[in-house]
Amino acid sequence: MPDTMLLIQMLILLMVIGAFAGVLAGLLGVGGGIVLVPAFFYAFQTLGYGGPQLMQVCLATSLATIIVTSLRSVLSHHKKGAVDWHILRSWAPGIVIGAILGVSVASNLSSTALQSVFGCLGIVVGLYMGFGRAEWRLGAAMPIGITRAAMSPVLGFLSVMMGIGGGSFGVPLMSLYNTPIHRAVATAAGFGMTIAVPSVAGFLLLPIDPATRPPLTIGAVNLVAFAVVISMTLITAPVGVKLAHAMDPKPLKRVFAVFLTLVALNMLRKALGW
Repeated sequence: MPDTMLLIQMLILLMVIGAFAGVLAGLLGVGGGIVLVPAFFYAFQTLGYGGPQLMQVCLATSLATIIVTSLRSVLSHHKKGAVDWHILRSWAPGIVIGAILGVSVASNLSSTALQSVFGCLGIVVGLYMGFGRAEWRLGAAMPIGITRAAMSPVLGFLSVMMGIGGGSFGVPLMSLYNTPIHRAVATAAGFGMTIAVPSVAGFLLLPIDPATRPPLTIGAVNLVAFAVVISMTLITAPVGVKLAHAMDPKPLKRVFAVFLTLVALNMLRKALGW
């Protein structure tokens, strides 16, 4: 039976993490996973849960929360007619294939290797957030045919390797292919569902050493972190939305880009043993 004080500390840490992720999601439109994975990692490590599979627990738990948040988001956007269902339906099969492949690869990597992957990809996302321009274009419309068949699995694969939904890669991709930003954000919420559902199903079957996993973990999904974070994000996301309407979020987005880049660099530093 886990120590009661340790459980209380874990609960408080997770409440703070969930509240922070919810505010950021509402304020900047940043998907929770990009915040939750490093936050879970540092929280569980601080509480004494380590081992070679810690990152798998962080990725899986983050993706489990994305099932709920993405479903809620895509339904809200659908009511406003913002979801491009043609893009979502045509890209979904490839994304699912990439997500399943991502679970297979992530399950067999060490926590250190996954830290390195998150660190490298997190730097890329942070730099794009900080320096990307709305007018950048790769094409006039979303790719079809062979290009789509190649790109969609990559999107699903990279998202699972970072434990994130469709926003961090999907929104920039659609924007680069001339999709209006509001439609890109709405459709990327649907990407999140196609990424999270098959990947979580796979992670639930992944055996984690009982000696190193946090309490109440099924497969690689920690139920305590999942429940607490979902509860807190549902409460605090509307606060972030109100703040977004009360101030200009663009400077804050650049600040967050710096923060994300530093977090990714620190994770990469730890993975390299520096």
